Amino acid sequence: MTPLAIVAWSDTARLLAGAGLGLIVGSFLATIVSRWPRGGSVVTGRSRCDGCDRVLGPLDLVPLLSWLMARGRCRSCGTRIDPVHPLVELGAALIGALCAWLFPPATALFMAVGGWILLTLAVMDARHFWLPDALTLPLAALGLTLGDWILPASFMDRALGAGLGAGALFLLALGYRRLRGREGLGLGDAKLLGAIGGWLGWQALPFVLLVASVTALLWVAALRLAGRELNATTRVPLGTFLCIAAVPAWLLTGLLLF
Repeated sequence: MTPLAIVAWSDTARLLAGAGLGLIVGSFLATIVSRWPRGGSVVTGRSRCDGCDRVLGPLDLVPLLSWLMARGRCRSCGTRIDPVHPLVELGAALIGALCAWLFPPATALFMAVGGWILLTLAVMDARHFWLPDALTLPLAALGLTLGDWILPASFMDRALGAGLGAGALFLLALGYRRLRGREGLGLGDAKLLGAIGGWLGWQALPFVLLVASVTALLWVAALRLAGRELNATTRVPLGTFLCIAAVPAWLLTGLLLF
């Protein structure tokens, strides 16, 4: 085998390993997204069909493949399987493969964990307008602790990013409530931006807010074009767009390592 072939095989193996790990993690993340908002446990209890309550067997739980083989429906009753399962599994696989391709193993795992948490938060906010502290706070803690050995931004820049990110949206939410007499931003959004700042540093925050705002406006415009009625009380999942905006900034800052 030539040196070039060895390198190509090594890259392929890393991609497959990252994607495979992502599929496994994605299956668990999809369970979090589907069970947690309903008050269900994500660590106990057998997986069941939402339609007939049949306990799912091993063949029903193979990430992505089981959904494809069943054509997106329960094999017993034909109930449509919640599409969050294949979508989150596929998204987690792509994150794992991309990180494995771009970074050395230890850095790849660290970056993938951050990406997987962002993916979960994005879907949770889009579906339920909920950004649980049990996800945002560990995300911030990872950036402010283990990030010292991996992330390019200095600890001071990341600490400032966490404080400024959370503080800016908190003050904005407080000001909106005083002026309009109702909630406009949730504290979850402030904590999420603080967590993102804890990974990327304060310098990235304007870019993240700009991309999130533009993406949100495009989404609202698409809804209007689709005939959706919108008004001043229409809820927009800002956390989802913050997670989306963090990805290009996350990749750019991560690539500075190499």
